[in-house]
Amino acid sequence: MSQLNPRQREAVRYIDGPMLVLAGAGSGKTSVITRKIAYLVETCGIRASRIAAVTFTNKAAREMKERVGKLLGTHSTEGLTVSTFHQLGLKIIRTERKLLGLKGGFSIFDGQDTQTLIKDLLIQEHGSDGDQASTIQNQISNWKNDRVLPEQAVAHAKSPAEILCAQAYRRYQRALKAYNALDFDDLILLPTVLFEQNPDTLEKWQNTIHYLLVDEYQDTNSSQYLLVKQLVGVRGALTVVGDDDQSIYAWRGARPENLVQLQDDFPGLKLVKLEQNYRSTSRILKAANTLIANNDHVFDKKLWSEIGYGDPLRVIRCSDENHEAEQVVAEILDHKLRKRTRFGDYAILYRGNHQSRLIELALQQQQVPYHLSGGTSFFARNEVKDIMAYLRLLINENDDNAFLRIANVPRRKLGASTLESLGSFANEQHCSLSQAIGRVGSGTLPEAGLGRLREFRLWMDRIRRQCEGGGGISAIRQMIRDMEYEEWLNQLSSSEQVAERRMSNVHFLIDSLNKVMAEEGVELDDAIARLVLRDLLEQQEEEDSSPDNVQLMTMHASKGLEFPHVFIIGMEENLLPHRASVEDGNIAEERRLAYVGITRAQQTLAMTMAAKRRQFGETINCEPSRFIDELPQDDLTWQGGGTDDEQANEERGQETLAGLRGLFA
Repeated sequence: MSQLNPRQREAVRYIDGPMLVLAGAGSGKTSVITRKIAYLVETCGIRASRIAAVTFTNKAAREMKERVGKLLGTHSTEGLTVSTFHQLGLKIIRTERKLLGLKGGFSIFDGQDTQTLIKDLLIQEHGSDGDQASTIQNQISNWKNDRVLPEQAVAHAKSPAEILCAQAYRRYQRALKAYNALDFDDLILLPTVLFEQNPDTLEKWQNTIHYLLVDEYQDTNSSQYLLVKQLVGVRGALTVVGDDDQSIYAWRGARPENLVQLQDDFPGLKLVKLEQNYRSTSRILKAANTLIANNDHVFDKKLWSEIGYGDPLRVIRCSDENHEAEQVVAEILDHKLRKRTRFGDYAILYRGNHQSRLIELALQQQQVPYHLSGGTSFFARNEVKDIMAYLRLLINENDDNAFLRIANVPRRKLGASTLESLGSFANEQHCSLSQAIGRVGSGTLPEAGLGRLREFRLWMDRIRRQCEGGGGISAIRQMIRDMEYEEWLNQLSSSEQVAERRMSNVHFLIDSLNKVMAEEGVELDDAIARLVLRDLLEQQEEEDSSPDNVQLMTMHASKGLEFPHVFIIGMEENLLPHRASVEDGNIAEERRLAYVGITRAQQTLAMTMAAKRRQFGETINCEPSRFIDELPQDDLTWQGGGTDDEQANEERGQETLAGLRGLFA
């Protein structure tokens, strides 16, 4: 407790009712949550198994659990739940699956699986409407987040487009049920429906969780808010931590107004504000406070710091996007030389991923090491997921999710209705889809479809026997040739080069599998499991380690991170704020995004803008972002476009010379 400031201590010690901790950027909210868990166990006598802490990312949950473990010791944390919302939902669903009408071993569809299923259903029922799958997928996701069930969506649909979406939603849910599958949004939606319909089950879970803590509360959607409200019940043993100024995920259903809703649902709500920032200089915080004051607020707060006032914020005018990229890299090299810093101290933030391309080229030309966040993981590539699904099905014929992914990859003329009928039969028989093919009789499925399914199963059985006979890798290579996967990639890809690159990923996967089997002396099934685990561990290490690389990422991806020196590029109208948000009148969220970007900086902040940019093959004139005008002008220094500060340039030149002398000395 001695390491906490007075407001943090107040937030930790208050357990007499529901509490909202309004935690500004860099105010130590994770410390409050972890120390409150320790306080509940050590001082209040609540068993760790009766406490649940919920956040939004695996990384945040992992960090939180590690910190609680250090405070309490592993024995005292036995049974503690620290998870994402979706992991908690999955835990409830697995425990109560019979009430939900699910068989054991149900599948969870990722976004790609969902889109493929919707596309198949649309083609089957509406001919050429498969290209609307992405739009319909987003609408279904929004409905689920807002707790709108299929029948409600159909009842309220008015326009032809709404009717198509609602009918697709109903068909999609029917198909999921037949496949014994859920999608990502169901992991939150289903527990809320279950608790509404089964008061006894809700009471059981309320008795299981005696105290609930929720991080990043401003990012909750309607379903997540209801799940929290249901689990807490009348006991009101709840602490939520959030910051309405950092709510930047409305596009995926987040509702910052959920923070305000707490006051209505919990009239005795206690509010504690964490306003002391341990990250940034006072000048950076003054800029952030001044900017965000232009948004409407129910809860007012003002960040402050004891770190010192700090350097002026720089605004760098550039002639075009190429000049902008070159200038940012030159600024990093110059600053690194003057201040003798690490490349890992610098971050370049932007509104959209497309802005990183020129920056990457400029960094490569100057041989500056960098790390691009948000790149596609090897195992997330479609061709790798396809072959991994085949491998999973080879070692476990009951893996329905793997079966559904590759039953029609490459195309085998198996329509969604055939697979849905097979899924319904498998549900009745309480068996897997592969097993159902062996049991289903004539008349249950269309003869042509049944014939193709049996042919597919016989082929997979033959490959499986070859693998078991010790010819694992050669059998897998033959399987890929048998199904003409390379030809399939050629049909799907935009060019021969793209198809070749994708096929090389498949070869790399099989070579890696062969290497694991040879080096570690394991059988095929064990090698496949180890390969997946190794990839997950490598991703985790990449997240947790901080090599000496300049960090490139979107402002959305930067949330929760901090860097000594930050560059925000593209501070222009229609970039930040984004054109779609300007047209929709949603400037407040764009302002919050700029606020998040500014508050990532610890010591220095520079913002760039271009006078002209190439867009869709033509050069357009750019206007400075309105957010530049909303910053405290006395704290800005301007560079480029004939506005350079001569004295500042002279000082920078002297520092550079001193840095060079020090380097050669």
